[in-house]
Amino acid sequence: MVKSNPYVILSAAISIDGKISTRVGDSKLSSKEDNIRLHKLRSKVDAILIGKNTLLQDDPLLTVRYTKGKNPIRIILDSKGTISANSRIIKTSNKIPTIIAVSKKISKINLLKLKKLPIEIIIAGENSVNLKLLMKKLSSKKIKTILVEGGGTVNWEFIKNDLFNELIVTLSPFLIGGNDSISFVGGKGFTKISNSPTLKLKSTKRLKNYLVLNYIKV
Repeated sequence: MVKSNPYVILSAAISIDGKISTRVGDSKLSSKEDNIRLHKLRSKVDAILIGKNTLLQDDPLLTVRYTKGKNPIRIILDSKGTISANSRIIKTSNKIPTIIAVSKKISKINLLKLKKLPIEIIIAGENSVNLKLLMKKLSSKKIKTILVEGGGTVNWEFIKNDLFNELIVTLSPFLIGGNDSISFVGGKGFTKISNSPTLKLKSTKRLKNYLVLNYIKV
């Protein structure tokens, strides 16, 4: 991995069976204590990144609440630039720095729409956002740490491309099941366990009925 790449932390609250949301998009897996922990972490990173699916499902703000601290830069992966001007992220982009990462496949109409907004546009990749190229471009903007709070698709892209350094998962006391519910890591997946990145358990923390597991990639 290129030394200049930002330090990437994958973060999620997951059910005991590895799901991050139900098939209808209910993803309320965190406890109050875990939310405070997450927001403290948000306040310490340079940027926070999600994909378009998470944006559509949760309409998040990606700000720091429940604790004091600065808001990180918000990065949205949206290869065709279809983000709605009504989303809470766009509505607050005049106050909080926001980057929309798109691919060259974006239509001229969508690009013009984005250019009218108080956001920064980064074009990286042909048909979809090329994460390796995006990381280089973000690094050149002095973004050193990125917290990825994406869904299964985005998490898989970071894992597949060997672009993450750390993993923080909160094991929540729920069982979701279902073939159509969203797993922490989606995509095609590895064919062999030996293809998996090597992870070392850095720390465990119990928050009442929840368990926070922190792994670093070796």
